[in-house]
Amino acid sequence: MSRKLSGRHSKRQTGAGKAERFIQPSILMSLRRKPSYGYEIIQNIQEFGFVEGPAPPGMIYRHLRDLEAAGLVTSAWKTESTGPAKRVYQLTSEGEAALALWAEYMEQQAQKLMNFFKTYRKIKRTPSRRRSGL
Repeated sequence: MSRKLSGRHSKRQTGAGKAERFIQPSILMSLRRKPSYGYEIIQNIQEFGFVEGPAPPGMIYRHLRDLEAAGLVTSAWKTESTGPAKRVYQLTSEGEAALALWAEYMEQQAQKLMNFFKTYRKIKRTPSRRRSGL
């Protein structure tokens, strides 16, 4: 069960507003599965949970342009017999390497978080040791 934070302990203050930093690795992971166009990427990255609800298309396309400029993805227009042309994005070998670095970093962060929670649970079970007069 999740609780909403309010007052001094708002989402912004607890770091929840920093989810956008994980959009790029989410895009890379989505493209690791298969080449995709923007709308499909927006749908795919929702499963990673870094953005609540659908990701804003403008933000995703901005990240895709940045990733392409950095050489981590490539894109090409794909025309089908029906409907408008779509820009399809594909992961490059440099993108694969960047995704591996992101995964390693995120795994290290996850371990740090787990250590924090272990300590928190341990302390939570022991009575508080408040000293009077301090």
